[in-house]
Amino acid sequence: MERGDVFVISAPSGSGKTTICRLLRERVEGLELSISYTTRPQKNGETDGKDYYFINEDKFDKMIVLKEFLEFATVYGMRYGTSREAVDSVVSRGVDAVLEIDVQGGRKVKEALPGAVLIGIFPPDGETLSRRLAGRGRDSREEMEARLKAADKEMRGLLCYDYLVVNDSLEQAVRQVEWIVRAQRLRRERVRGRLERIIER
Repeated sequence: MERGDVFVISAPSGSGKTTICRLLRERVEGLELSISYTTRPQKNGETDGKDYYFINEDKFDKMIVLKEFLEFATVYGMRYGTSREAVDSVVSRGVDAVLEIDVQGGRKVKEALPGAVLIGIFPPDGETLSRRLAGRGRDSREEMEARLKAADKEMRGLLCYDYLVVNDSLEQAVRQVEWIVRAQRLRRERVRGRLERIIER
């Protein structure tokens, strides 16, 4: 069985990456979202094991020592990490893994897995980003200001990604990300095993 691909989707907060990931999974078969570990407090409406695995600092430190993270990073004072074993268990089944992580995490994944596909999501402009952040109603004023301040640096970091999508229309953005995933599945390396079996018959 051919291994699945790893897709990293990154964006500044408020750019719509969570919604894009959710709709992408509804439209494309054979995708599984990797759930990150985090030390940040659980927010209202979030479910442990569905949105994140919420763990304490000691547990996070132990996972680092045991090299259990494919990548980990500190974002706005809280730590986030992607389980190496969880991602490998997905792709080893021939299923594609989707990692919804930040830019620095995406770079680390690319270093560890050069074949990973990095997709950056951009907001159409700063005003729209600010409005979307306010509309979420999840962040304090201080958190919103910090996220907006970091957005420019994050977007510059996304310029090194493999594919870049501007989310000025959610439907169009989801469709473009879907095209990327489906095109990757037709690469020679991905289908070669199956084609060789056809040829040998």
